[in-house]
Amino acid sequence: MNRTRRLRKTENIRRLVRENKLTVDDLIYPLFIEEGENIETEIVSMPGITRFSLDRISKELDEVVALNIPAVLLFGIPTHKDEEGSETWNDNGIMQQAVRFIKKNYPSLYVITDVCFCEYTSHGHCGIIHDNDVDNDATLLNIAKQVVSHAKAGVDMVAPSGMMDGMIETIREALDNTGFPNIPIMSYAVKYASAFYGPFRDAAGSAPAFGDRSTYQMDPSNRDEGLREATFDDQEGADILMVKPALSYLDIIRDLKNNFDRPIACYNVSGEYAMIKAAAANGWIDGERAMMESLLSMKRAGADIIITYFAKEVAKLLLKK
Repeated sequence: MNRTRRLRKTENIRRLVRENKLTVDDLIYPLFIEEGENIETEIVSMPGITRFSLDRISKELDEVVALNIPAVLLFGIPTHKDEEGSETWNDNGIMQQAVRFIKKNYPSLYVITDVCFCEYTSHGHCGIIHDNDVDNDATLLNIAKQVVSHAKAGVDMVAPSGMMDGMIETIREALDNTGFPNIPIMSYAVKYASAFYGPFRDAAGSAPAFGDRSTYQMDPSNRDEGLREATFDDQEGADILMVKPALSYLDIIRDLKNNFDRPIACYNVSGEYAMIKAAAANGWIDGERAMMESLLSMKRAGADIIITYFAKEVAKLLLKK
């Protein structure tokens, strides 16, 4: 008789035959940095996650470095918003200030910037609005200005999240033509119009003032379209392909892993984080186990990199082992 249980009998044999392992090297930690002073505001819908001004963020960064988390993904929250999101290419904007601050004071950290407009526009959409919709090509012109400004500030990698057609080609050309050919692009290649982004919009102040993002983010019903989107970004020069969200789209992560010879990232988004936190707070689940099981499912699906608000908790847990 085949007895597969033989290899489950003790913890040591389970360790020896374990197919997937989560390590701190897999993790990117998102940070919300707000323009202003003396700001340290916990996000109610994301327990344990805080919005910081630069003068209050050092304790958080000290902990990230001490836990050996290799990279942070920055989201800026400006004081000024306008129709175009012009603060995104202000060389002294909050994102640019944050990049310079971290690279000067925490040189071991790898710094990635979100490239989008929703936190910076008065209407909360991811680009320039014409006829009540985002104008794709007009937005691309501003994306180019944004990434060059981030590059001049010293960013290590850019991560465009707006789902504009042609954004990777635009960014690659802009970086190459301004002396930054070695800055890689992590593309939000397959990003769905998801219900799981709600808490992020509390964190970043980026809820759209009208309508939704269904004309530029993907329909959750579609799988094959994800491969088409990723193929375009691959051809245009993306260095890393990302799937967002993660838990409801594990099949898409596996599709990308099977079809592209590039690192695959996924974003364990705010709603996924908040659900586990809320259920654990009510005693309905073991929060620590649910956290690790969900992140392992992303690794098992094929993710090489996981962007997660759990990064610090995971790192602390792994240090105990």
